[in-house]
Amino acid sequence: MPLYALIFDVDGTLADTEEAHRVAFNLAFERHGLGWHWNTSEYRELLKVTGGKERIRSYIDALPLAEAERARLRPMVRDIHIDKTRLYSALIRDGGVPLRAGVARLLDEATALGYKLAIASTTTAVNIDALLEATLGSRGLDMFAVIACGDQVAQKKPAPDIYQLALRGLDLLPEHAVAFEDSHNGLRAATAAGLCTIVTPNFWTEEHDFAGAALVLPHLGGPELPLPGEPGRQLRNAAWLTCEDVERIAARHASTAVH
Repeated sequence: MPLYALIFDVDGTLADTEEAHRVAFNLAFERHGLGWHWNTSEYRELLKVTGGKERIRSYIDALPLAEAERARLRPMVRDIHIDKTRLYSALIRDGGVPLRAGVARLLDEATALGYKLAIASTTTAVNIDALLEATLGSRGLDMFAVIACGDQVAQKKPAPDIYQLALRGLDLLPEHAVAFEDSHNGLRAATAAGLCTIVTPNFWTEEHDFAGAALVLPHLGGPELPLPGEPGRQLRNAAWLTCEDVERIAARHASTAVH
């Protein structure tokens, strides 16, 4: 099956944004006088819930509160999240969150070879725009043929909705695209949509279960940061993931799926 497109998750995949998200959540909580503070280990656990608003709701539901207090807090979720998004965008625009190793290189290589690029993320369009502009400049948004955001679908990851939306925008069947993810929920969403999926875990997700991934790498690599043991262990062409290797992995996945 020919490969026509690469579809990327954003948070944790294009860039390790989760620390910026955590800081923004805590600043928003402070501004609303809530007295909440999500530390690193707590936030790592909360990331099992996809979507910022959903994460806050889940946290409220888990707090040892009287039902009347819980009922008071629930309507505040939207405003808390609006403030959090604004604060996060400011942090990103300050340039403090770079793309992960090898991401810009692979995007440029794929573009030069004529692949379509797409995004399938549970985060908001505002967050995506901020990251792409801060890391890729004015060309950032133009590189992607489709940007599918969490607020555009009924169910967020691990449901396949966001990847199905991206595929419809690309006008492609799943066998003609490869997904890039960093988390268990993202992997479940992509594979449920029928996509061959490459996973690059990070600090927040390294302990997740990635059974079902076509390939798991610590990062995409590059001449400045080669992958240990490559080429020869999982990659054939270089010590970093190339589009040629992506094609090979996608073809192997399709062959396995058929049989």
